[in-house]
Amino acid sequence: MPSPSDLTARPGGRLTGTATAPGDKSVSHRALILGGLAQGVTEIEGLLESEDILATARAVEAFGAGVERLDDGRWRVTGRGGFRSPPGVIDCGNAGTGVRLLMGAAAGYDLSATFDGDASLRQRPMKRVTGPLGAMGARFDWAGQEDRLPLTLGGGGLRAIAHVQDVASAQIKSAILLAGLNAAGTTVVIEPEKSRDHTERMLRAFGARVRVQEEGRGWRIALEGGQRLKGTAVAVSGDPSSAAFPLAAGLIVPGAEVAVRNVMLNPLRTGLFETWREMGADLTVSNARDSGGETVGDVTARHSRLKGVVVPPDRAASMIDEYPILAATAAFADGSTVMRGIGEMRVKESDRIALMAAGLSACGVAVEEEPEGFIVAGGPVRGGARVTTHGDHRIAMSHLILGLAAEQAVSVDEPGMIATSFPGFVALMQGLGADIGE
Repeated sequence: MPSPSDLTARPGGRLTGTATAPGDKSVSHRALILGGLAQGVTEIEGLLESEDILATARAVEAFGAGVERLDDGRWRVTGRGGFRSPPGVIDCGNAGTGVRLLMGAAAGYDLSATFDGDASLRQRPMKRVTGPLGAMGARFDWAGQEDRLPLTLGGGGLRAIAHVQDVASAQIKSAILLAGLNAAGTTVVIEPEKSRDHTERMLRAFGARVRVQEEGRGWRIALEGGQRLKGTAVAVSGDPSSAAFPLAAGLIVPGAEVAVRNVMLNPLRTGLFETWREMGADLTVSNARDSGGETVGDVTARHSRLKGVVVPPDRAASMIDEYPILAATAAFADGSTVMRGIGEMRVKESDRIALMAAGLSACGVAVEEEPEGFIVAGGPVRGGARVTTHGDHRIAMSHLILGLAAEQAVSVDEPGMIATSFPGFVALMQGLGADIGE
C-alpha cells in the first residue's frame, strides 16, 4: 500500500503539449567549477537549480569564488584564478559528478579539503578518480573505508600523466583534465570508447588549449599544464537525460504527443534517441540550432508501437543514465530488449540494474537480470505496485512514467530525491496532462 509520502502515477490521463527541458546537469556542474577556477566573471544562463547543482555552487563558493544567483537559472561566478583551502567540509550531497570534478579541480592547488556526501554518495567508489589523481601527486587521507567518502585531499605539486581509461567515464576524464591545468607537463587521457565531451568543449570556451585526436572508436585528449582560464558567458542547453522522461511518456501512453524544447543534441548524449528509433519510435527533431557550442533542438514523441532490440554495448557511454527509462519503455515493446555491457549502472546512486529489475518485476514485467545488464520482455504491463527506489531519482521517475501507461497505478517511495536532478518533474508532467500526485 502507498504511504502518504509516496508519489503515484495513474493511467488514463490525456498526454499532450509542449515543455522546456531543464538545464543540462553535466554542463551546469562544469560551468560553476570552471567559473570558480577562472579569473574574472562568468555569467551563466539556464543553470539547472537542482539539489546536486546547488551543492556544487556552495562548494565553489567555499573554495573562494564569488557565487551569486541573479534570477531563475541566471548565476554569476566571480573567479579569483584558482581554489584555496575551504573553511569547512565540502558536502556534495548526492552529487557524484560534483565531488569527482571538484576533487580534480582542487588537486592542482596547495590546499587541504575534506569531501563528504549523503549516505548514497558515501557508497559510491572514489578510487577510480583518486587513483589517477594520486599518480599525479595528490595526497588522500581516508577517514573511514578506503575508496569511500569522507576523504581529505592534499593538493599542489602535480605532474602530468598519460592515463588510459578502462571504462568510458567523463567524470574520470574530467577530473584528470581539471587537475592537469596545474600540473607540470602535458596531461593525456586516452579513451578507447568516447565519453561525453562537455569538459573539453567548455575548457576551450574558458580559453584553454585542448587537443583532441580520433583514435579508433575513441580519442586522445591532451592538455598542457600552466594554463589560466578566463571568465566567460555560458548558455546551458536542455538536458537530454531529463527530457527523456516526458518523451518516454509520449511514446508509451496511447494517443500521446509530447514535445520538449531546447534539448541538447550532442551525439555523445543521444544514444537513447537512437535506440528508440531502432525500436520504431515516432521521434522527430525540429528547429535544430547552435547554442553555446552545442546543437540543440525541439524533440517530439508520439505514441508508437515499439519492438524489442539488442542495444549495442558500445552505445552505453552515450546513454548510461538513460537505461532505467529505456527499460521502462521496453516493457511496452513487442519482444525482448537486451541491454548488456552496462555494469557501470551498479555503482551509480544505487544498483540500478537490480532496482529496475525488481521494480519492473513487481509491475508484472518479465526481466532477466545479468551481472553486466538485463533483458526486458515486453508485453502488457500490469502495474499496481509500490516500487522501492533506495532514494534514486532515475529509478523513481522511470517507474512513474511506466505507471502512466500501465493497467494499474504505480507508486514510488522516497520521491523527494527527484529534486537532485529534476526539481520540476511533477509539475512539468502534470502540465502535459499526467496524473501524478500523492
